[in-house]
Amino acid sequence: MSGPLQSVVVPTTPFDDQKPGTSGLRKKVKVFMQKNYTENFIQCIFNALGDKLKGSTLVVGGDGRYFSKPAINAIIRIASANEVSKLIIGQLGIFSTPAVSALIRERKVLGGIVLTASHNPGGIRNDFGIKYNIENGGPAPDQFTNAIYEHSLKIKEYKTTPSLETDRLIDILGTSKFNVDGREFTVEIIDSSKDYVALMKEIFDFHKLRALIRGTDKRPAFHILLDSMNGVTGVFVRNIFIDELGASPDNNVRRIVPLDNFGEIHPDPNLTYAKDLVDAIKQDPTYDFGAAFDGDGDRNMILGKNAFFVTPSDSLAVIANNLECIPYFKKNGVHGFARSMPTAAAVDRVASKLGKEMFEVPTGWKYFGNLMDAGRLSLCGEESFGTGSDHIREKDGVWAVLAWLSIIEHKNMGVEEILKEHWKLYGRNYFTRYDYEECETEPAHLLMQHLESLIASDSFVGKSYTSNGKTYKVAQADNFSYVDPIDNSVAKNQGIRILFNDGSRLIYRLSGTGSSGATIRIYIECYEKEDVLTHAQVMLKPLVNIGLEISQLKKFTGREEPTVIT
Repeated sequence: MSGPLQSVVVPTTPFDDQKPGTSGLRKKVKVFMQKNYTENFIQCIFNALGDKLKGSTLVVGGDGRYFSKPAINAIIRIASANEVSKLIIGQLGIFSTPAVSALIRERKVLGGIVLTASHNPGGIRNDFGIKYNIENGGPAPDQFTNAIYEHSLKIKEYKTTPSLETDRLIDILGTSKFNVDGREFTVEIIDSSKDYVALMKEIFDFHKLRALIRGTDKRPAFHILLDSMNGVTGVFVRNIFIDELGASPDNNVRRIVPLDNFGEIHPDPNLTYAKDLVDAIKQDPTYDFGAAFDGDGDRNMILGKNAFFVTPSDSLAVIANNLECIPYFKKNGVHGFARSMPTAAAVDRVASKLGKEMFEVPTGWKYFGNLMDAGRLSLCGEESFGTGSDHIREKDGVWAVLAWLSIIEHKNMGVEEILKEHWKLYGRNYFTRYDYEECETEPAHLLMQHLESLIASDSFVGKSYTSNGKTYKVAQADNFSYVDPIDNSVAKNQGIRILFNDGSRLIYRLSGTGSSGATIRIYIECYEKEDVLTHAQVMLKPLVNIGLEISQLKKFTGREEPTVIT
């Protein structure tokens, strides 16, 4: 233990822009680099925790993006001065978001601070983020993030221990003890992936998965290509797929070294930003399966042979329909399914057939947590490439890939075969999302106000719209609100919904995950029972045209084309 250290109180003034969004506070790196900006927000997290903080243990880590180390240094010093007893930090500050959730639950600690802007770009010119996960391992609920924001508007000081040496602390595995104001303060640096890998081995049959990937006398090797997009999952892909499951480091993985700027790419696993992976699988017909992960490891994209794309909505439904091949669910049972409101309703059909409870919640993984804690939810997903189960309280990209490989091994079928079999049984929910990123904030809000007034008019319900020979009649329109069935909390204004007579839907939302400007998202969905093999963008084109007509998006934003189509 080092010699006695003394904490100090540093005067500060509030910032008016520290309101957490769907997944914490995300801003440009240079915003966090402002004097006292990061320190203020960390202190406000601790202030919101109140008396629970004293003597507590917290997990700290993130995706390793630029500014992570200075932020961790600040957290260590501020935690020590605020009477936190212990911090558990991933070596080099690295932790995937799912791994943080798993560790909070495994160690039964108060919570964790996650340093990530998830799928947003990294580097000094780009984004950084801080979010707090509560004792169940999930993102903090609205009540807590609102409390952080209230503290941020009136903060006058933060506590820190400036003489606590942190520069090389997170580099080396081991435990360090400090005496701060006469109290013992402990920092434990651990292997980032060890606990998470152990959890995955409890959930899945690694013997069967290794036989799938390596091949057997009776079955050829199943060729995979996993792309970590220079994000944090590189550590986990190496430890699970290479070390445990026998995948080749040369042929089965790519971009698995985490970089603080993600190699100047956008680490978002979709058809636009993971185009390199799509092209690699299209060009090499020996690949049977592909997957990409985002910066902090909670999102995933699934591809089959020839880059056959699985929408996140279909991915959730397929996993729901095949849980019997995963040992975890055989042991623990299946208690219910859920999806975010914008996500296509494919999983609803599985829930109905299997007689399981089905929940539709607002966007944001925190809304699944109460249902899981109450034992009413086993599997859930969001159309924004997030899938997960009640093993943790976050979406989990590596888990989703292991789930898909388990289904493939069990059914002895390829990805496209599995999807076509599924559509034949359930029909197909065609789905796409148009993202208009970094729009000017005021026009984006005017667009949403236009939609609000439109759906409120007496003549809107019952109105018909026609495009490309297809006609859709409005059956219902609202701004989605949600009452949590566990604690009766209410979430309002979660997105404009326009529902048509045939089950088709248009959803409009302003995203809460960007760091600047506004991202307008339009979600387009139609259901077909028989015609399940048409290209999605062809099938959805009439409804896309109607969605743009109703919103008058070009008039409000000047945008001709979306930034991303998924």
